[in-house]
Amino acid sequence: QEEAELIEQEFAEIWGKKAKELFDPIWQNFTDSKLRRAIEVIRILGPANLLLAQRQQYNSLLNNMSRIYSTSKVCLPNKTATCWSLEPELTNILASSRSYAKLLFAWESWHDVVGIPLKPLYQDFTTLSNEAYKQDGFSDTGAYWRSAYDSPSFEVTLEHLYQQLEPLYLNLHAYVRRALHRRYGDKYINLRGPIPAHLLGDMWAQSWDNIYDMVVPFPNKPNIDVTNTMVQKGWNATYMFQVAEEFFTSLGLSPMPPEFWAESMLEKPTDGREVVCHASAFDFFNRKDFRIKQCTRVTMEQLSIVHHEMGHVQYYLQYKDLAVPLRRGPNPGFHEAIGDVLALSVSTPAHLYKIGLLDHVANDIESDINYLLKMALEKIAFLPFGYLVDQWRWGVFSGHTPPSRYNFDWWYLRTKYQGICPPVDRNETHFDAGAKFHIPNGTPYIRYFVSFILQFQFHQALCKEAGHQGPLHQCDIYQSTQAGAKLRRVLQAGRSRPWQEVLKEMVGSDTLDAQALLEYFQPVIQWLQEQNQRNDEVLGWPEYQWRPPLPDNYPEGIGKALREGGLGPREVLASGLWPLGPSLRVLISLFQLSPGVLCCSATHL
Repeated sequence: QEEAELIEQEFAEIWGKKAKELFDPIWQNFTDSKLRRAIEVIRILGPANLLLAQRQQYNSLLNNMSRIYSTSKVCLPNKTATCWSLEPELTNILASSRSYAKLLFAWESWHDVVGIPLKPLYQDFTTLSNEAYKQDGFSDTGAYWRSAYDSPSFEVTLEHLYQQLEPLYLNLHAYVRRALHRRYGDKYINLRGPIPAHLLGDMWAQSWDNIYDMVVPFPNKPNIDVTNTMVQKGWNATYMFQVAEEFFTSLGLSPMPPEFWAESMLEKPTDGREVVCHASAFDFFNRKDFRIKQCTRVTMEQLSIVHHEMGHVQYYLQYKDLAVPLRRGPNPGFHEAIGDVLALSVSTPAHLYKIGLLDHVANDIESDINYLLKMALEKIAFLPFGYLVDQWRWGVFSGHTPPSRYNFDWWYLRTKYQGICPPVDRNETHFDAGAKFHIPNGTPYIRYFVSFILQFQFHQALCKEAGHQGPLHQCDIYQSTQAGAKLRRVLQAGRSRPWQEVLKEMVGSDTLDAQALLEYFQPVIQWLQEQNQRNDEVLGWPEYQWRPPLPDNYPEGIGKALREGGLGPREVLASGLWPLGPSLRVLISLFQLSPGVLCCSATHL
């Protein structure tokens, strides 16, 4: 892996310096926009600016952080210990268990076992990364990341978008907090305070759809979480990708090439290899070799991720004939939005019926509210997290957040925007940001916030092109070659044109706009407001300093608590889950990663 990175950096150094030698400072005046945009990419050397010894240290830090994140396990400290990876075991516990103590153990163990050893490595990485990008003329790494959006007012635009969306999030938060209060009571839920971070069905509280069963508005209506149906019908990882491919080809877009099916890793290996499970797509830049790496599980949530990753590959296929520097999205949010646009159609009850996952489609307002609430748990719940991750990192890179405040500032932002709090005491020994893949992996995150705006703008435009009549949330563009043709033009442009031009061609406007998202969710926005007014809910978390108490006899009695907590349905499907020991006895188990490859990748959020 490190050898491959050094080769790539050596290549970037040679061509970047040559571009600067030949074209600085005149390249900005070139009339050929494609040439100008290609040179703009080539002349940024990044880590290739560093001296060889520093470059080697930079690569070593990234690889060590990735290895710690991807191979750390929660284990019992004895010879018969069973160890759990993040995927699938800990992920299944967070998704399925409803035991407060069991969820707390899984959450605390993961954050400790990964975050604590990462902190000193991340400090050194930050120093070297800043030094590299300062030599390209940027004030720090964060400034370089923001430059991809070609807008001096980018941060102001983001804040304006978030202010538009915050009222919807506050109403969703209050409604979910009330449902959690019914489950866990006054001891663990303060109806005027933040929600403990481990209770929302996800290790990072970024998506709440795993607790849909606890918050479903009308439980007597047909269940629209089709996970159990997928399992009962014998769906597997390969079939899930075939279903996604068929959606793309129904639009007149390209099928996956043979190399994709031959070389992709669609399931977690069973031969003992340790791999990075976080879903990612790869472009090997030879116009034919495109792959996905995903430890796919048979769930409805994973079906959406499959479409997300295949959206990246479809992008690769469509712009493969452009010059290499232009083989990327016009801004990073575009690449992340494409697969999710299709997933908006795939998740509709009408489409689930078409592919045999629902027996019938209920056409009534209560079923609509159930569906939109489930989508809000995925899409709206994510928005503050998507917004804050890089706010924290921009502060780290600029020096506003020094190492002595890494954890304080992380939780300040998470409480401010998400309205969540750590379920146990945290201090600067901990490095809880490092428990999220994109931090040790060095992957910018604001792209996902941008993509959540773009995907609804795209969905609205493609639904209009497909001739859809009716509410936006009921639109399914499946088999619309007209919508596919419009989408193809966006994909084929790659980075050859400014994103504002590409967006205007797609949606008729050159600005990021939350109105399409608000239109999509309007029925459930109104319903949430009515429910919260009826219950006299407090919107927000005025008692923001509140923290929950520890469960009785925690962590000493965690073994008993885990046994009594039982197994949720997805844990049973995962199989092999046994009671864990005290979180204070967590071990780190590090294994050698599979050899890396030289390519361009795009990751899941």
